[in-house]
Amino acid sequence: MTLYDDAVLVLKAYEGQEGLRQTYLDHLAAHPDGMWKSCAAGHITASALVIDPERGRVLLTLHKKLRMWLQMGGHCEPEDTSLRAAALREATEESGIAGLTLLPGGPVRLDRHHTPCAWHLDVQYAAVAPDGAVEAISDESLDLRWFAYDEVADVADESVGRLVEATRARL
Repeated sequence: MTLYDDAVLVLKAYEGQEGLRQTYLDHLAAHPDGMWKSCAAGHITASALVIDPERGRVLLTLHKKLRMWLQMGGHCEPEDTSLRAAALREATEESGIAGLTLLPGGPVRLDRHHTPCAWHLDVQYAAVAPDGAVEAISDESLDLRWFAYDEVADVADESVGRLVEATRARL
């Protein structure tokens, strides 16, 4: 199965955000290259909010280019076999934490936003950090920091806040 096929199946199975979900499916139907950064009309991206439920906190990255506190995530790569794999790869690379596990049940949310490269049609997961996890800043970040759930609204935009709330509801 190709990454494109996986994305279509994941989106068809996703429950909630019906209008946005259909926008993603319509995009893929109109753009066979809609999974890749090279698609100027926009592309599917994968992200994961790294969480530590035992301590009631999330790990955010201060994105180097956007200079905003965000969840880990980004563009799909040819070696990604699924959206889950892409989200887990991005979360592991950007957090430096080995042993992350995605919450079951598929994506937590969808979020469409404009970036300097194009529209990102982000498929958002949540990843649980293992006990004793130690983060390490990647070259894509200015900083990494743990925030208590109730601190996120003070540092990040509303989309990250919505992702935290949806993740907490999934827990």
